[in-house]
Amino acid sequence: MTSTPDSTGTAPDDRKDRFATLTFEREVAAPLSVLWQAWTAPAARMVWAAPAPSVTVEFLEADSRVGGREVSLCKVEGQPDIRCEVGWLELQPALRSVNYEVVSSEGMTQSAALVTADFSGTDARSRLVVTVQLSSLAKAMEAGYRQGFGAGLDNLAGVAQRTMVLERVIQAPRSLVWGAWMNPETLPQWWGPDGFSCRTTRIDLRAGGDWVFDMIAPDGTVFPNHHRYGEVLPEERLGYTLLWGENGPKHADAWAAFEDRDGATKVTLGMVFTTVSEFQEAKGFGAEKLGQQTLGKLDRFVASR
Repeated sequence: MTSTPDSTGTAPDDRKDRFATLTFEREVAAPLSVLWQAWTAPAARMVWAAPAPSVTVEFLEADSRVGGREVSLCKVEGQPDIRCEVGWLELQPALRSVNYEVVSSEGMTQSAALVTADFSGTDARSRLVVTVQLSSLAKAMEAGYRQGFGAGLDNLAGVAQRTMVLERVIQAPRSLVWGAWMNPETLPQWWGPDGFSCRTTRIDLRAGGDWVFDMIAPDGTVFPNHHRYGEVLPEERLGYTLLWGENGPKHADAWAAFEDRDGATKVTLGMVFTTVSEFQEAKGFGAEKLGQQTLGKLDRFVASR
């Protein structure tokens, strides 16, 4: 029997092929808290979002809070841009996220989906199960979702394995903590581990600006640094790139997030290292401990204001 189109112009059998429930599972060699940050932090999502080297993903908006949305353009040379809008509906840290996703091209909606991500794990390993309830308005979307989500989650697993996350609750209002971080006069006063000082060449903490400086160790060793600032969302978060010296090789994509905690401020500092070997080298020389010392200096600095 041959199916005939209904009043929408779509054959009944055709409609059945446009609804699907897809499930993806990944075991990740990274702590649960790190995987959560890699999944939700905009700076990390920008690192793993592209499903293939031939694809460029440009983020137009990125707000990973309940009620916030993320808008990106997926670009492939010679093809129309694909627009993806993600809206965050539920965020239970290190447990579950729920978001909607609408994909369109040339002003026409291609698909809509409800995406549920469930997290579990320990301080050593973690597990992610992503369920996609897909409604397609264009053909072949299920295959595209399987390929795109599969590749993206493979990227995510790799990114999580080279991501370092540091957290500290600072007993000061968020406005004061943000002000100490984003003031070109005060940032060099506290930045760096215990005993280190900063010598600034130039500093512009606005989006598109940079900070070129030397970190000087207690023994006088000089470590050239260059931070390039991408996103600056006042009192919420900033994203920046870490370079080895002025215009040197990139060694990490980083972000800092600031959250109210009953009059105090939770600061989350994250870094996605360029390679796993760089991540392992940083862990080997005690980067986590040194980073906590830096946040401790920030804590003491704001306490003295």
